[in-house]
Amino acid sequence: MGRSFRWLWTASGLSNVADGVAVVGVSLIAVTLTRSPLLISLVSAAASLPWLLLTLHAGALADRHDRRRIMVTANWTRAGVLAAVALAAWLGVLSLPVLLAGAFLIGIAEVFADTSAQSVLPMAVPREELSGANGKLIAVQTIGNNFLGAPLAGLLIGFGAAVTVGAPALLYAVSGLALLGMRGRFRVENPSTRPLRSDIADGLRYLWNHRVLRALSVFAGVLNFANAAYFAVFILWVVGEESRVGLSPSGYGVLAAMLALGAVTGSLLAERLARHAGQVRVLIAANLVNGVFLLVPVLLPTVAAIGVAAVVLGLTSAVSNVLVVSLRQRLVPDELLGRVNATNRLIGMGAMPLGSAAGGFLGAAAGLPAVFCTSAVLCVVAVAVVSRTVTTRSVSDAEAAAQPVAQPVTTPAAPLTPAADLG
Repeated sequence: MGRSFRWLWTASGLSNVADGVAVVGVSLIAVTLTRSPLLISLVSAAASLPWLLLTLHAGALADRHDRRRIMVTANWTRAGVLAAVALAAWLGVLSLPVLLAGAFLIGIAEVFADTSAQSVLPMAVPREELSGANGKLIAVQTIGNNFLGAPLAGLLIGFGAAVTVGAPALLYAVSGLALLGMRGRFRVENPSTRPLRSDIADGLRYLWNHRVLRALSVFAGVLNFANAAYFAVFILWVVGEESRVGLSPSGYGVLAAMLALGAVTGSLLAERLARHAGQVRVLIAANLVNGVFLLVPVLLPTVAAIGVAAVVLGLTSAVSNVLVVSLRQRLVPDELLGRVNATNRLIGMGAMPLGSAAGGFLGAAAGLPAVFCTSAVLCVVAVAVVSRTVTTRSVSDAEAAAQPVAQPVTTPAAPLTPAADLG
């Protein structure tokens, strides 16, 4: 893969280390401010709420403007917001409302960065290399988020909140600079000049009328709702003397690294597994195993068992993400990819603040085990339902009918050379 992909891969790695430090760091800071499940869940809800509010607009803008430039602006915006939060911590005025405001603003920038990142990849690599490229991006994203970022957050928290949020601010700034190394055209030919509302409607209509993509989007929404509820309060189950497991903050970072170990393995194996067993069979099996293993922390609340479960959860999630993202990039025309990605993420990511809030309310009312068991059941039921619509035949028919993805346009001097959450 050529230069543009290498710089995209580098920038993705840097920004995801920042993501890992920021997400875990903000959660650890929040735990020092409150032990309320409801208030803790608001941190996750604030960070994910922009997906519900702004995703469609981000997709429409990604189909009108330079996708690389949007990513650069978003990364530098995140750097500025975290620098302001670090300053508040250094001045001793950091409070939960300030932390929530920072999480919300970072979430806004993330919407624009991630929507453009998924849409820019088909402009940086040929169609036949999409699965491999997505696997490499998800691998570096996972390494950055969990292997490096999460454990680093556990260490940085010992130096104070200002250092914990200041470090990712610097990383986001450098990531924005790395994106400037990409060479080529990262704007669709003949972008729309119609009202933004009309472009958004086109993306909604395309997804709604596509049987396979519609089913996968609803499926993603249910899974994200369940997982957001689960992980919004999970830290209370495993971290601190009052928790069931009793991990230290640094131990929580190691647990996140175990999740990453599985995710890196899954992201690199996904293409091979799909080639040998079939992408639909692998997709269904991975999500079924993932849902069942969500029960492990409740049934076996030991460090060893949860560590093994984390590896399995990471592996199955990464396999699913690689297959779904690659499939969507193959099925959607490039001029619609930003809007369709955004519509998909509105459903998938927009479910997260709702799930986070639901997890907080249920945890406060019925206890944390009730949250974990309900989330697992929702995931398993969702797998059973989607397997009736997303079949090997329906996916093959959709791929055969899909328009070719636009090939990258590069300058003559540039040799040919990311993410969620899965994204």
